[in-house]
Amino acid sequence: MPKLNRRHFSSVAASALAVAATSRQTYAQNANDQNANDQAPNDQAPNDQAPGPNEQIEVCIVGVNSRGMEHVRGFNKDPRTTIRAIVDVDREVGQKRAEKILEVQGKKPEVFVDVREALESGTFDVLSCATPNHWHALCGIWAMQAGKDVYIEKPISHNIHEGRALVAASAKYGRIFQTGTQCRSSTACADAAKFIADGGIGECNFARGLCYKRRKSIGALGDYPVPSNVDFELWSGPAPYTDPKVTRKSFHYDWHWQRHYGNGDLGNQGPHQTDVARWGLGVNRHPESIISYGCRLGYDIERKDPDYVDAGDTANTEVSIYDYGDKCLVFETRGLDVTESAGPEVDAMFGKGGGNKIGVIFYGSEGYVAQVSYDRCIVFDKDMKPTKEFKARNVGDAHFANFIDAVQSRDAASINADALTGHLSAAVSHLGNISYYLGEDNHSSVDEIKKVVSGIKSLDNNIETLEQTIAHLESNGVDLNKTPLSLGPKLNFDPEKETFVDNTAADALLTRVYREGFEVPSADKV
Repeated sequence: MPKLNRRHFSSVAASALAVAATSRQTYAQNANDQNANDQAPNDQAPNDQAPGPNEQIEVCIVGVNSRGMEHVRGFNKDPRTTIRAIVDVDREVGQKRAEKILEVQGKKPEVFVDVREALESGTFDVLSCATPNHWHALCGIWAMQAGKDVYIEKPISHNIHEGRALVAASAKYGRIFQTGTQCRSSTACADAAKFIADGGIGECNFARGLCYKRRKSIGALGDYPVPSNVDFELWSGPAPYTDPKVTRKSFHYDWHWQRHYGNGDLGNQGPHQTDVARWGLGVNRHPESIISYGCRLGYDIERKDPDYVDAGDTANTEVSIYDYGDKCLVFETRGLDVTESAGPEVDAMFGKGGGNKIGVIFYGSEGYVAQVSYDRCIVFDKDMKPTKEFKARNVGDAHFANFIDAVQSRDAASINADALTGHLSAAVSHLGNISYYLGEDNHSSVDEIKKVVSGIKSLDNNIETLEQTIAHLESNGVDLNKTPLSLGPKLNFDPEKETFVDNTAADALLTRVYREGFEVPSADKV
């Protein structure tokens, strides 16, 4: 297959951005007028009937190829639930999963290709969504309009417009909403957050989220066939219908690294850690400013081909700095190998050597707390010596169970990760990526980046974090003179209006241009 130039495949994204810039005018008004429309659409009248506390709860799972199988396992394990229906745009996957479910629960679920047909059938009580990111919001909104409670995987949205619409729909239709940030049901994380709030490490105003997670190249950028068992028009849904249709080798999963559909690791792994970071810092709001730098690089070295172009267009190395006024959050993404380049602080808390380093470090005046896994948090003193641990078990099961508990009780306050929680944590990823995307062509030298970040308000040592990032890249053979990092602009954000301050280009990326029939409504029109 001939090698293709990324510029050719970026043209659709560029044209979509241009249209978004001209169709942005109602966003700010809609964000501030969430409850103007009190009526459900005529063809989507909500169903107020909910299963009683002793009734079997029937579940529809949308997207059962990858993460969705964890939803299958989780609901099969709970004796209160039966999987009544599954939806997957890949017909072959749907049929195979239905047979597996039959083996476990003794009853084969109905199989649908289109979530709209499943909702029209009305044969279930709750909808659980594990589709690609660009479908999350529509699945959730349509389901709540149809009277279903929903469990939506993280990030609950592909952009900030969608997240706010989900929050509004949950409130308007009175539906139980659980975000798939499973750490919210981890007693280890809950105990650690309380420990921090109670002054266990003194004053704590800064947290660092880590996604040091090896991500190999997803293959060369190209023109690949759509799987014969997939309706690509339906799969695309709210996203642009691209030409070429598929530019990545693996159709499933690797959409994460193409921004039409996914949000990179800042928006894939990141929402788990940014959610825990917000929790521990006690910030239930958006940041006031954001800046990111990074790039997608190193794969030409991995493939030993200087002309190699990877099919992904999201950063595999990224640092995002978020200012919350009195608090600060930094998130670091490292997709290249960190065996020799995690740094002494991370090695001390997460262990030396190979493997992923995923979690959150909280910095206090009297010590540290490190969330080193979903079910384990460690307290360190100022000399980096461990002094206390918080542990949990079966975090994923607990999160599904918390959802079903709330569905039965109708107590929305008992849910561990409601729509607003999911929206605020997803927005951290979206805001960081917006800065990166706007600065993608601003290839900058190390000295240029140092000059900018040294003037950015932060509770982190911005220069030290940059230098450690550079050391990590150099340890992987990256020559930043040949492939420099991109430096995004510092963006000031209005947390109440959910718009940027005097930046129309950034505002354009708060939403997207939706294809007819797949529009995500504004918050006041859900």
